[in-house]
Amino acid sequence: MAQNPANTQHRIVFPPFELDLSGGRLRRGRDAVEMSPKAFSVLCYLAERPGHLVTKEELLTAIWPDVSVGEAVLKVAIAEIRKVLADASKQPKFIETAHRRGYRFIARIETAAPEPPGASIPAGNRPSTPDIPETRYTQSGDVNIAYQVLGEGPLDLVFVMGWVSHLEYFWTEPSFARFLRRLASFSRVILFDKRGTGLSDRVPVTALPTLEQRMDDLRAVMEAAGTERAVLCGVSEGATMCALFAATYPAKTNALVMIGGYAKRIRDATYPWGPTAEQREHFLEEIHNYWGGPVGLEERAPSVASDPHFRQWWATYLRMAASPGAAVAFTRMNSQIDIREVLPSVRVPTLVIHRTGDRCLHVEEGRYVASLIPGARFVELPGIDHLPFVGDQDAILDEIEEFLTGVRHSLEPHRVLATVLSATFDLPGPRRGHDSQLSLRLQNIITREIEFFKGRECTKEKQQDVLAAFDGPLRAIRCACAIAHHASMLGIQMKAGLHIGECCFVADCIEGLAVQMARLIEHQAKYGEILVSSTIRDVSAGSEIHFQDRTHVPGTFPILAIGRGLVAAGTGY
Repeated sequence: MAQNPANTQHRIVFPPFELDLSGGRLRRGRDAVEMSPKAFSVLCYLAERPGHLVTKEELLTAIWPDVSVGEAVLKVAIAEIRKVLADASKQPKFIETAHRRGYRFIARIETAAPEPPGASIPAGNRPSTPDIPETRYTQSGDVNIAYQVLGEGPLDLVFVMGWVSHLEYFWTEPSFARFLRRLASFSRVILFDKRGTGLSDRVPVTALPTLEQRMDDLRAVMEAAGTERAVLCGVSEGATMCALFAATYPAKTNALVMIGGYAKRIRDATYPWGPTAEQREHFLEEIHNYWGGPVGLEERAPSVASDPHFRQWWATYLRMAASPGAAVAFTRMNSQIDIREVLPSVRVPTLVIHRTGDRCLHVEEGRYVASLIPGARFVELPGIDHLPFVGDQDAILDEIEEFLTGVRHSLEPHRVLATVLSATFDLPGPRRGHDSQLSLRLQNIITREIEFFKGRECTKEKQQDVLAAFDGPLRAIRCACAIAHHASMLGIQMKAGLHIGECCFVADCIEGLAVQMARLIEHQAKYGEILVSSTIRDVSAGSEIHFQDRTHVPGTFPILAIGRGLVAAGTGY
């Protein structure tokens, strides 16, 4: 395969278009361009081989590995691509047709520049509506503040993220989106970006908001959202600001929830837990030198700090939320916070939550905060992560819900008949430092194919594992074959097991005998095989899928063929 200089960050740029391979989107500028999944796959395959003649047979095998299709299907995909790109077949700018042989990508490819810290989320990473609540604006003085509202619960709850934020990019990380939706299950949640961050107006780094100005922004958002009183729920520095607001405006505050908060940021003789001034300066240098990368992740979310997908999300989140200069200025300003004299003035019901092993803000800081607020309830939970949506988020959410409603949330199991796919991948060893990029591309393939075949991806125990549920065995089988094919193009082998039976869904997890059976069958498979149970074979009777008895694993059957497309073990699917 030809080396593509513009694909170093999973983006292929051919002006005025850009292929976002990680997000699975084509965009023009910042606007997403709608394409069918197969047409997108054809375009990606060609663009990754610029200047090379790709035969029709190669394209058909690569894009439709599990079905027997004719050239007419390929012509439809090429016609769609030409329409989207406004590319004339007789005078092409992007795709040249080699008569009766194949196609060649002829556009000039540029080196992809890093995403600038901008006012909007890249279209390729934006979940489809209605996953993201509508972003609205209100004015605080002469500054526009971005906010969102979700949920219809009886309580209004303002959630204030610490440090920097980006409203729309919250929703691109499933664990963060789940955390916010769980809050919205018992409240009406109001989110906003502080001035100088995210989608709110950027301001000069010499004029970043003080705590007092941030309170004005919060008050403006509450008025715009139509709430006179609300629960304030803040994380880290956001918790500090919420405590100051509660003390200043008790008539507007129903209750206060502080998650991983602090009273003072810099250590001294009277506050022995924070970082020293020297340590803080070192962190400021790290921000200055490495902003755009996963800065501070090892302290804030050590349990996922080695996850390449989360590292990329965190790096992009920071970059989208603030410029390097603003990040340094915010951090320097937060270092000056000291509300120890204010906390005894908080007179609203208060819950202080802190994890025992928090590496960013020590648990002693949470205990100290709670000790200064009259009547505050302190809850210490196990865990090492500072970010509340990482780790056991339900433990935190359960405490908040019980504190505010008097009822602890109980997730009722949802039992259904489903086909379970369990798969494991044999990732090659580190290849010149690009193994994390390879894992990311694999994860994007998995997510894309599961969505395409209308499956439900469930919580994974390991990065190289897949666990998904489908409402029919044929969709599950086709999805497994499609994932195996695309993985093999990356040099990755897959083995999988499928079984159909009753499953129990709890939140994002799936449990039950069908899950255990699928995993057991997968364990018996060899890399390059997709094994199914006899139950799958029986309920698939009459389909174009053919199975072969697997004598060394009684009761299991490898998929032999789908239509005329051979998918037997050893063929690479």
